[in-house]
Amino acid sequence: QVHLVESGGGSVQPGGSLRLSCAASGITYSNYCLAWFRQAPGKEREGVAYIDSLGIVKLYPGSVKGRFTISRDNAKNTVYLQMNSLKPEDTAMYICAGGTAGGRWDRQSSYAYWGQGTQVTVSS
Repeated sequence: QVHLVESGGGSVQPGGSLRLSCAASGITYSNYCLAWFRQAPGKEREGVAYIDSLGIVKLYPGSVKGRFTISRDNAKNTVYLQMNSLKPEDTAMYICAGGTAGGRWDRQSSYAYWGQGTQVTVSS
């Protein structure tokens, strides 16, 4: 019954911006840590953003730090990923994940709930 649905993906030119959303149902949303991962063909799944249950701690890898911003609106059961200054190497399926605290933020095993993903393509 836990359901995560991503939206907001699309095709943009390098330097452009997108805002992804992930809406959750079936869980007490405010009790969960949330993260965004991305998966591109031929590459390992990579964590690109994390936010704790209080919205205080935010973590990013060096590949996106300064360009991506994660936020959450617990009243709307939604987590967002604002992506600016997009590069072709950002092209991937972006997937929302949720879980309780206790593991490394950028490991898939830390999360029990996953969405189906939304495609982001950055090209000229």
